[in-house]
Amino acid sequence: MRAVIYARCSSSGAQESRQDTTRQVADLTAYCVGMKYDIVKVYEEHLTASNGTNRPVLNECVEFSKYNDIDIIVVSELSRINRGSVFDTMSFVKGLMDSNVNLYTQKEQFTLLDADGKPSVFAPILLSCLSLANSLELESIKFRLSSGRELAKKRGVKMGRKVGSVQTIEQKQEKYGELIRALKRGLSIRVAAKVCNVSFSTAQRIKKDFKL
Repeated sequence: MRAVIYARCSSSGAQESRQDTTRQVADLTAYCVGMKYDIVKVYEEHLTASNGTNRPVLNECVEFSKYNDIDIIVVSELSRINRGSVFDTMSFVKGLMDSNVNLYTQKEQFTLLDADGKPSVFAPILLSCLSLANSLELESIKFRLSSGRELAKKRGVKMGRKVGSVQTIEQKQEKYGELIRALKRGLSIRVAAKVCNVSFSTAQRIKKDFKL
């Protein structure tokens, strides 16, 4: 069975040292090896759950799976796909089913299609419940963060980045010149990041900033 791995975390900027997709990829790789799946490709994305369906790497993963005879997409948990709208999640899943691409979520031990390639009778119900739980969790996190910020402001804590911490385009061009040249030569974000010894998210951000 041909499989692709999709991993996502919310890390960016200063948080890169605390979170990355390494654990997810390692766990999913071990699962695929145990199931004797042929891992065709690994996709890693660094975006927050609030981005909804605006996931360039996820969209690329799905399109690749649809047109390259991929049997299954494996993820660590459903929230890696979407933690927002239940309707977005169901629409995403329907797109996979229409293309006969299976989905496996490791945390929930959920498989979208059965051995005959047909969706389980309980799949829509289970997905709706899991997606709703993820959506409520996201709203709870937003509430706690908002409440914490308001309390900090009342205590006189200054919010936002420190003055001078945001780099200008010129500073980025000087700092990441080698990376920019690599991307201009047509190297993929992943390859350019490894060649220039920077994180995937940094390469992704530079590509976006310079419209490469």
